[in-house]
Amino acid sequence: QVRKERAELFSFNQIVGQSPAMQNMMNLVTKVAESEVSSVLLQGESGTGKDLVAKAIHYGSRRGERPFVAINCAALPATLIESELFGYEKGAFTNASQKKVGRFELAHGGTLFLDEIGELNLGTQAKFLRAIEQETFTRLGGTDEIKVDVRVIAASNRDLETMAKAGEFRPDLFYRLNVVSLYLPPLRERPEDIALLLDHFLRLKAQEHSMAPKSLSPEVVDFFTSYYWPGNIRELENLI
Repeated sequence: QVRKERAELFSFNQIVGQSPAMQNMMNLVTKVAESEVSSVLLQGESGTGKDLVAKAIHYGSRRGERPFVAINCAALPATLIESELFGYEKGAFTNASQKKVGRFELAHGGTLFLDEIGELNLGTQAKFLRAIEQETFTRLGGTDEIKVDVRVIAASNRDLETMAKAGEFRPDLFYRLNVVSLYLPPLRERPEDIALLLDHFLRLKAQEHSMAPKSLSPEVVDFFTSYYWPGNIRELENLI
């Protein structure tokens, strides 16, 4: 029941937009979800909804009944990223008092979503590349090969191809992740969707706070439609 509710919460219907840019992207998202593509790369500015698209791909796929496991690579120090991804055995290092199962293993059968993957250090990138190519890995401090079946969705607000050319990101990992690349347009490239998003979040926030439905005057909608929205959908939602 919980998975069914989450599938409804993160369905394609929750992605708001009727602009040509969004319609083209959603057509691709639907095809990707229905396919057996093992790697998907989401690129776009911060706040464009990459996490929502990742969840829509997962819950719209045959993996939807299996786990969706996310990790924000920018939110953890480099020293912890590897143990979070792959886990560790008891005694692998000081204070490792018990075995820890990593995110990669927790996502078995489902989807592993790596947000801001451009923040991974080169050493962790190499181990991650090996894991997704061979579908096996070892926990830190362990020797046993653990087999996993996951779809990897990676996201970045940085241009990974440019980073790869500059030596800041492994080119082999970029090409392995870039099986299908989806670009999420910023709001300034889809102004016709802003009124829809305003209405969507007005209704949503009114429900969340048990308030009567509210609306904006045409003048305010026009002002917001012409606004630059540097923080994209996240900024619009937080403003509402």
